[in-house]
Amino acid sequence: MIAYLDASALVKRYVVERGTRETVALAATAEMIATAIVSRAAVAAALAKGVRIGIVKDDIARNARRRFGHDWPDFVRIPVTEALVARADALAWEQELRGYDAVQLASALTWQESVGEEIVLATFDRQLWDAAKRTGLQVWPDAIQQPETR
Repeated sequence: MIAYLDASALVKRYVVERGTRETVALAATAEMIATAIVSRAAVAAALAKGVRIGIVKDDIARNARRRFGHDWPDFVRIPVTEALVARADALAWEQELRGYDAVQLASALTWQESVGEEIVLATFDRQLWDAAKRTGLQVWPDAIQQPETR
């Protein structure tokens, strides 16, 4: 299985929260894991927000950020190009997505086309999950119980 993880799924690999165990298991079974290059900043922002609002202790978030940075070279990183942003522009309009989610979806679709095989998009963002499903991507998890935003 080839997996694409957005920031909401990546964070779960480094901070224990609902969905962590399943996300770690998904990543362990993946032949390759890709993400948009902007996910690096998004994961850092999510960890910092967790500290600010008091749901993650500072030392845990710093350790998670360090481990994520250590693993970063192991991910296939999808660059944000003019063509990808143009695709995200269309997806934002057609799928009623926020800009960041449109970039994630455009990245996943572009990567699937480049590898020539079906990929699994892992996200815990309800809007992205729904849009990915509508565009024909295989989504994970099978269902999202409540929206999560980062």
